[in-house]
Amino acid sequence: MELDASLYWLALGLAPGLASRLTAKLLRTIGPPEAIFRASLAELERCGLPPAAAQAISSQAPLQAAEKELAKVRELGCRLLNWEDAEYPQRLLEIYDPPPLLYVRGDLSVLGRHAISIVGTRRPTPYGNQMAERLARDLAQRGLVIVSGLARGIDSSAHKGACSASPGATIGVLGTGVDVVYPKENKKLYAQVLERGAIITEFPLGAHPAPENFPVRNRIIAGIGLGVVVVEGAQYSGSTITARLAMEYNREVYGVPGNATQATSFAPNQLIKQGAKLVTGWEDVVEELPTGIRAELFTVEAPGATERASLFEGSLSPVEKALYALLGTDQPCHVDELVERSALSSSEVLATLFDLEMKGIIRQMPGKQFVKVLL
Repeated sequence: MELDASLYWLALGLAPGLASRLTAKLLRTIGPPEAIFRASLAELERCGLPPAAAQAISSQAPLQAAEKELAKVRELGCRLLNWEDAEYPQRLLEIYDPPPLLYVRGDLSVLGRHAISIVGTRRPTPYGNQMAERLARDLAQRGLVIVSGLARGIDSSAHKGACSASPGATIGVLGTGVDVVYPKENKKLYAQVLERGAIITEFPLGAHPAPENFPVRNRIIAGIGLGVVVVEGAQYSGSTITARLAMEYNREVYGVPGNATQATSFAPNQLIKQGAKLVTGWEDVVEELPTGIRAELFTVEAPGATERASLFEGSLSPVEKALYALLGTDQPCHVDELVERSALSSSEVLATLFDLEMKGIIRQMPGKQFVKVLL
């Protein structure tokens, strides 16, 4: 849609004391933004608006502020997306209080692709940084967009990993205005994310990193993708908040296990105890995705995947090849079925499966069931 048509949506976002839930209530009760600004003061107050917000909308003052904001948005080359726009992230519309308006810089198309969020502490261990970067790179290489908050620490490592993948795409979700780089040392990373994906926020231009912005921002990180991977995080941390929100939104939650003596391991270890999927590699994330999405992602193989598969299969013995051919990537196969179908003895099958697992090309699932690893 044209930017001029976003003026009323923008004015709603700039109205004082009007959070996303109140905005949603207004839109459901009164109608589109244009109708809200034509409503009487009494009508606005009946919707439960705080007096200051009702009076501001009635006075039309937010429309004047929106005109100035719109000029800056144009100058920055930014896009505004509201709920009615086709490019608005559809999964985000599923959450309880999606932002009515998003400021977007970069490639709009990444907002419609399958995504995984990776979050964690701002003070990670070297292990945490390495895991975040590796997971992001491997997942991005296989077609998933990596979402994080462009903060220092795990967020930065996740974005760097996605940017190093070929192909790789990433989305930075800010707790500031889209024109504010925070922290300052991430200026170069901000530019890389912009080049390889998009930067989004619900906060107006120039909004500074107020502490209360980040818990609000986390609901976007939790809701925009298929799931959230927590790499490291303390007991009371933004990562824990994001994971809790992801559970509420019926998203997959994953945890990278950490050293139990490290305070930063509390969040992922606790989540794993509570039923989150334990993650040591990209395969663990992909295995939990719906079959249809996995099929869609892997219609185009990651660079070098065919060559790697041929190399592996070329190094297998005839018995290993026979068992490997009986396994699939989606449906696990029980060891008894493999014995029956292969005409091998159970001891031969178990020994061969062990060898294949050690080579990293199959994986054992609960209940003595096996699947191929996506290479």
